[in-house]
Amino acid sequence: MIALPRLFAHRCGGAGAPENTLAGLRAAVAAGCRAVEFDVMLSGDGTPVLIHDETLERTTNGTGEVSCTPDRVLFALDAGHGEPIPTLVQAADFCMRHDLLANVEIKPASGHDAATGEAVARYVAAHWCGTMPLLSSFSAEALAAAQRVAPQLHYGQLFEDVPHDWLQRQRTLGARTLHCDHARLRDDVLAEAAAAGVPVLCYTVNDAAQARSLFARGVAAVFSDRLDLLA
Repeated sequence: MIALPRLFAHRCGGAGAPENTLAGLRAAVAAGCRAVEFDVMLSGDGTPVLIHDETLERTTNGTGEVSCTPDRVLFALDAGHGEPIPTLVQAADFCMRHDLLANVEIKPASGHDAATGEAVARYVAAHWCGTMPLLSSFSAEALAAAQRVAPQLHYGQLFEDVPHDWLQRQRTLGARTLHCDHARLRDDVLAEAAAAGVPVLCYTVNDAAQARSLFARGVAAVFSDRLDLLA
């Protein structure tokens, strides 16, 4: 069983800063969080960067698809309050310096599943030291590609609604944790996970009473936009 903090700051710093930015990581540290979650996608030049959407419009002042945007354009954009889009290298360096547990969500753009999984896993395996991150993804293809190039890393399956064959998939991938939508979490999944020694992590929980209920049911950790959720 992996020892996990109960709270992961969602998309770096929850509501405390623009999502998936270094400002978010700074906000998480300032709030006393010991664990963070962020999304990683490949730029048009193949650089792993922190961003959630396949397009730039919602979270930056840019337009177009992330996977078609070169680095020279991408890194000149404003991701909120003057914050640039960070690279995985920058986020990893911050997490290592501050001893943060990171859940790196591999978030491939359409058609880039294997390439994204491989790129993230190769970087983490070669450069991350100290508290090793969890690598999770909704994409089974991305996780399988990551596991092929770096089987020694810690992986987590990510679902909205957990399928009935999740444990078989877990063992095939060598995954250690199970991540899912808290509103769709079934008691039979929790029982199966407990019997198999698999920690269950739930997103996105912003109500303290709801978090307490999930912990009482056996959930190991939650992802939240509220950095004071457990205060």
